[in-house]
Amino acid sequence: MISEKPKKQKDKSLKTQAETLQERILKNEEKQYTTLNLGPTHPATHGIFQNILTMDGEYIVHSEPTVGYIHRAFEKLGEKLAYHQIRVLTDRLNYCSSPINNMGWDMTVEKLLGIEIPKRVQYMRVIIMELARIADHLICNSVIGVDTGAMTGFLYVFQWREKIYDIYESICGARLTTNIGRIGGFERDWSEKTWQLIREFVNGFPEAFREFSNLLERNKIFMDRTIGAGAISAEDALSYGFTGPNLRATGVDYDVRVAHPYSSYDEFEFIIPVGTSGDTYDRFMVRQEEVWQSLSIIEQALKKLDALEDKTTFHADNPYYYLPNKEDVYNDMESLIYQFKMIMGETKIPKGEVYHCVEGANGELGFYIISDGGRSPYRVHFRRPCFIYYQAYPDMIKGSLLSDAIITMSSMNVIAGELDA
Repeated sequence: MISEKPKKQKDKSLKTQAETLQERILKNEEKQYTTLNLGPTHPATHGIFQNILTMDGEYIVHSEPTVGYIHRAFEKLGEKLAYHQIRVLTDRLNYCSSPINNMGWDMTVEKLLGIEIPKRVQYMRVIIMELARIADHLICNSVIGVDTGAMTGFLYVFQWREKIYDIYESICGARLTTNIGRIGGFERDWSEKTWQLIREFVNGFPEAFREFSNLLERNKIFMDRTIGAGAISAEDALSYGFTGPNLRATGVDYDVRVAHPYSSYDEFEFIIPVGTSGDTYDRFMVRQEEVWQSLSIIEQALKKLDALEDKTTFHADNPYYYLPNKEDVYNDMESLIYQFKMIMGETKIPKGEVYHCVEGANGELGFYIISDGGRSPYRVHFRRPCFIYYQAYPDMIKGSLLSDAIITMSSMNVIAGELDA
């Protein structure tokens, strides 16, 4: 559990304020209320989505959200693309932690194909996914600081996010939309430079993150702005389908890595941080503690890799679904045949339905596939955590100040690319 926080004393709770405002509306139907268009291009929304607010002074009486401004029909596109091509679409969901999306999709396809993944590859995936979680949480929490007037923390931790992107780049050549990994493992083994960058990050980041924590966690201005803002109960959060840090901030310790282990997460020791009141401060603190837990998981994974006898495997031994090396394609007939069949879509895909989920940075990120045996899925569905929990936003900000609506949205970590898909 995250550390206890002092409670702000208020004459009225946010819920009471909202009820009082509603009563005033009913009693005085002729009173004029202000309509405020928050978004879709307002910089404080951190994405292309709109909220039409009905305001009584600075208090929010009603909110009507509009989504779909960057809807790109990913699920429909998935019906026309080969399985390995759909990974590129997952990049564009939560682009702050692309590798988790990539590997979640690969694991779902591997489940459909019945591919067994070597331990070394599983541990390597864990390292990348936890680095992606750290990068995502750094952006989310530092942006909460920006929205409360603290710009320094954002600029300071951004350079550490770039160090994580250096690791991505050394593995796959990309930084933001990574397309990292392959069905069955990785495209190539990691270079010595990659391992060096990972160890440098693990050794240098903790001191920097402690400085960031000291800047905000017990800062009176920050606490006054975040404690009590955008609160939601555990019961309501579950009713809305919350997962991830937003659910754990209410006190529910649900984590896909523990509830439904994948990629050998059951072999790692880590705690699930939870909050108590489900407000902005709790969401901030849960993510803060999760960063420390991710660092611990990465360190454990490095030790497990060092203890393995296998030091070279980077993909499953399954030539039917894993592209061979280009050199082998040029010199070996069997490799040429495998390459041709995969690219031209002649590799047999089992018929069936599968669902697989991973613990994304925002919560349970799930992929559902219906296969009819063709080159492309008959139907594919992405369970995007942002799309699930954003529906609660109007209730969370009802009765609050406009300024609280901004930091509530930031603390929910609503990513437009994941919301619309």
